[in-house]
Amino acid sequence: MGSLSVTTGALLQCSFGLAPTTLNILPMSRVTIEGRPAATIADMAPMVNIAPFGMCSSIANPTVAAATAAALGVLTPMPCVPAIAGSWIPTAPRTAIGGKPALVAGSTCVCSFGGVITITMPGALRTTAG
Repeated sequence: MGSLSVTTGALLQCSFGLAPTTLNILPMSRVTIEGRPAATIADMAPMVNIAPFGMCSSIANPTVAAATAAALGVLTPMPCVPAIAGSWIPTAPRTAIGGKPALVAGSTCVCSFGGVITITMPGALRTTAG
């Protein structure tokens, strides 16, 4: 049995973000799951598919590093601007949406500032992909 499919509205969390956000899928493939656009591994564009996670607390983020240095070493979170470093993994390689592997619950992607972005609620409640 496969994992639950991911759709627009799925909840995401970054390990360095202070707030969850939702995944936004543009309906270009015209494939819907449970009435919402289905996600693929290509749906990882910052500010388009992945919105900010509130404040970022990663010292690898240049704005956090600068603010922390200005505060004499006291960690100072700054606004999050996701910087996605690669596509989502793992996926459902046998299920294609618009020619790309489907995104499923349990997939993760990484931010260039060291955060790991996880899917905390996939959006689809009944539909799985293999």
